[in-house]
Amino acid sequence: MQTRRVQPRLLALFFAALMALNYPLLSLWSPQATVFGLPLFPTALFGLWALLIAALAWLLERSGD
Repeated sequence: MQTRRVQPRLLALFFAALMALNYPLLSLWSPQATVFGLPLFPTALFGLWALLIAALAWLLERSGD
């Protein structure tokens, strides 16, 4: 019963990741900008990737499977 509620959420997370990591949104980041001396684009990309993995782990752990 739990897996029926998790499947649409996983699908929604997949499409959110697809939209967030797609070219038009990634092209908005300035290649010259820095955060604490680190380039903004790779730092933001890594942070977004880590956030998606954390959301996936949280979602799958909540399912109680």
